[in-house]
This record gives sequence, C-alpha cells and structure tokens, in this order.
Amino acid sequence: MVTCYLRYVIDPYKLVEFEQYAAMWIPLVNKFGGTHHGYFLPHEGANNIAVALFSFPSLAAYEEYREKMAGDAGCQEAFAYADKTRCIISYERSFMKPLFG
Repeated sequence: MVTCYLRYVIDPYKLVEFEQYAAMWIPLVNKFGGTHHGYFLPHEGANNIAVALFSFPSLAAYEEYREKMAGDAGCQEAFAYADKTRCIISYERSFMKPLFG
C-alpha cells in the first residue's frame, strides 16, 4: 500500500471554495480504486495549510489512477474549479508506506 500525502498552501479567504474542491475529489479517488482518508482543513495554527491523504494498493495502481483521471470529466471539472477560484496557492505531493500495529 502507498499513501499519497498532499500538503496544500491555500488562500485563507477562499476556504469555502477549497472545501468545495476537496468534496469533489473524495468520490473521484474512491471511484478509481483508491481509499480517500479525507481532507484536513485549518483549525488552529496556520490558517493557510490543508492536507489530504489517500491510499492505493501500490504505486502502479496510483499511476493507473493518474492515467484514468486525465480523461475523466469529473476530474477535469475539479481541476477547472481550482483554476477558476484560485483557492490553491501551491501544493506538495509525497508518497509514504503506512505502518500499522
């Protein structure tokens, strides 16, 4: 299993827009075989940092997801929404192997 850790720098004045963007992605990741663990939005501390975590059975499965999402209308709509609202300033993507128990 591989977990994708996305750290976003968001516009704190567009939190509602970022929440909408996040809500669009959760079912899309699940649709393509991933398990979305949710978005974590600012609460205390920095008001411009958000995190998302989702897992795939393997890095190869994640790569298949990336190929499929390129042609998916829902994914393209989510990307377009982020571009239109400019709720995301930047992001970093890292891959981790979880350790349970």
